[in-house]
Amino acid sequence: MSQDKSTAMLGGKAKKPKKYKKPSGEIKTPFSWREFRKQWFLMLCSAIFVAYGVLFYYVPILGWAMAFQNYKPKTGIFGSKFVFLDKFVFLFSDDTFINVLRNTLAMGVLNLVTTFIAAIVFAILLNEVKSTLGKKSVQTISYLPHFLSWIIVTGILHDALSNSGIVNELLMTFKIIDSPINFFAHKSFFWPIVAFSNVWKETGWNAIIYLAAITSIDPCLYEAASIDGAGRFNKMWYITLPSLKPTIMILLLMNVGNVLNAGFEVQYLLGNGLIKSVSDTIDIYVLTWGVSQGDYSLGTAAGIFKSAVSIILIFIANYAAKKMGEERLF
Repeated sequence: MSQDKSTAMLGGKAKKPKKYKKPSGEIKTPFSWREFRKQWFLMLCSAIFVAYGVLFYYVPILGWAMAFQNYKPKTGIFGSKFVFLDKFVFLFSDDTFINVLRNTLAMGVLNLVTTFIAAIVFAILLNEVKSTLGKKSVQTISYLPHFLSWIIVTGILHDALSNSGIVNELLMTFKIIDSPINFFAHKSFFWPIVAFSNVWKETGWNAIIYLAAITSIDPCLYEAASIDGAGRFNKMWYITLPSLKPTIMILLLMNVGNVLNAGFEVQYLLGNGLIKSVSDTIDIYVLTWGVSQGDYSLGTAAGIFKSAVSIILIFIANYAAKKMGEERLF
C-alpha cells in the first residue's frame, strides 16, 4: 500500500508532491560598495599586480609592430615605413636562421627529454632511501646547483673539460685515450655537453614536485603489494610511476612550450667559432641581428616566430593529453 493511501485511511490528508523547480542558473552577486570598502586593501593589492602584468606583459606586445616595419630608432614605431611580411620572408630564406632553428629544436628537445627523465628517475630512487638524514642530505646537495648562475656552471664545465681538466685526466689515467681531447673544438660533443649541464643544474630542483606527489600516494597500496610478494622494483614500476602519471602530464604540457627556449647563456658562453654552426640558437640570432647589427625588425620577427611556435606546441600537447584522457591545462 502506498504512503498516500495509508495516510487517507488514517483520516489524514496526503501531501502533494513538491514540483521540481529548474535551477535558475548561477547566483549573481550584485556589486556592493559596502563590500568593496571592507576589502579595499585586497582590491588594492590585486590592482597593483594587474597593473604590473598589463605594463610588463601586454604593453610590450605593441612592439611587435616593428616586425612589419623597416624600423628606425630615430623615427620610432609611428614614423617607420611598413614593409608587411618582408622581414619574415627574409627570415625563412636565410640559411643562417634555418640552421639556428635546427640547433634550437635539437637542443630544446634533448634538454626536455633528459631533464624530464632524470628528474623522475631521481625522485623515485630518492624516495626509496630509508635513511631520513641521507635522503635530506642528498636532496639538499642535488638542488643547490639550481641557485648557481650559468656563468659559474659554464666556468666549472670549461675547467673540467679543458685539456688539463679532470675529465681528460681520468680518461688518460684509465688508458681510454692517449692524448687530451679538446671537447669544445668538436661539434659532436657540444649538444651532449649542453644537455649534461642542464641535467646537473636542474635535476634536483625539478625532482621536488615529484617527491611531493609521491608523498600523496596511499601507503596501503605498497602494503598490499608487499603482501602479494612484490619487490621494491615492482612497487616503483607498478605503483609509484603510474601514480605520478597525472603530475608528469601536467609538467610535460607546461614544458613543451619551452622547447624553443633551448637557452642562451650556456650556448653563448661555451660556443666559439669552431662550433658556431651547432651552438647558435634563435636567442643568439636575435642578439646578433637585433642588437649588434641594429636590425630590430628582423630580431622582432624571429622573436614572434619563436612565440608562435611555442603557443602551437602547447595547444598540440594539450589536445594530445585530452585524447589520452589525461588532465590538461585548458
